[in-house]
Amino acid sequence: MGTPVSVWHHHPGVRSGAHLTLGERSADVMRNGMGSWPFVFSALGFLTIWMVYNGRHGFDPYPFILLNLVLSCLAAMQGAILLIAAKRSDTIASELAKHTFDIDQESLAITVQIHDLAKRIDALAEIIHLHVASDTPLPPAAAL
Repeated sequence: MGTPVSVWHHHPGVRSGAHLTLGERSADVMRNGMGSWPFVFSALGFLTIWMVYNGRHGFDPYPFILLNLVLSCLAAMQGAILLIAAKRSDTIASELAKHTFDIDQESLAITVQIHDLAKRIDALAEIIHLHVASDTPLPPAAAL
C-alpha cells in the first residue's frame, strides 16, 4: 500500500502543499502516520519483541518498568499529537466552510442577476405583447 494522503490535497478551498507551514505539514504527517493500522501493528510488534527479549535475557525484566516508562512518554506525546491533529482538522474545516460560503455568495449574486434579467425580459415581453395586440409600431430599441 502507498502512504496515506490527505483527501484535501485536491480541494480548491483548502490550502495544501507549499501553502502549508512546516507545523501544518508535520501535523498532517503525524496524523497520517500515528492514526494508521501500520502504526498499530508496528507498536504491537515492538511491544511483543520487547517483552519476549526482556523476559528471557533482559535489561528490563518483568514487570518491564523501563517499557512502562517508554509507553508513558509515548502516551504523553500522543496526547499532544492528537491535539495538534485536531487543531489541523479544525483549520481544514474552517477553510472548507469559508470556501463554501464564498461560493454560495457568488451563486447568490449570479441568481440575483438572473432574477433581474428575467424580470426585464418579462417586462419587455409584456411591451411586445401590447404592441402586437394593438397593431401599433414598436418604439425604437433605445426606448426599451
